[in-house]
Amino acid sequence: MTVRAILSSKGHSVLSVEPDAKLSAAVKILSERRIGAVLVMSGTHIEGILSERDIVRVIGERGAAALDEPVSAVMTRKVISCRPSDTVASLMEVMTSGKFRHLPVVENDRLVGLISIGDVVKRRVSEYESEQEALRDYIKTA
Repeated sequence: MTVRAILSSKGHSVLSVEPDAKLSAAVKILSERRIGAVLVMSGTHIEGILSERDIVRVIGERGAAALDEPVSAVMTRKVISCRPSDTVASLMEVMTSGKFRHLPVVENDRLVGLISIGDVVKRRVSEYESEQEALRDYIKTA
């Protein structure tokens, strides 16, 4: 199973904010869309990623006044990405070892999607259910 397969069923749309957007605006997007992270982009270039964890960390450190700061002051700058050809198993390893839950998908230096741990788990559960059903059918006909 590859990232490409997940994106083909999930879709390729990605929400982003500009680095100079206020943190409060990004929080509103996360809340309204019920998502855990948003990419921070200048045009087509990924500048960083802003996750719920980044927001909790900065509010814990600096208080509610941090909501008036630009996203660029809060975001994670080192963004790890994956490719459409990467396997789900490799994504799980990268996400677990890096302790993050979202990976931008990049192909030929172009953003083509965003994968979350929820997407990975949903796909794996679907695979297991299909395998179980196939085994049940096999046993019934044996």
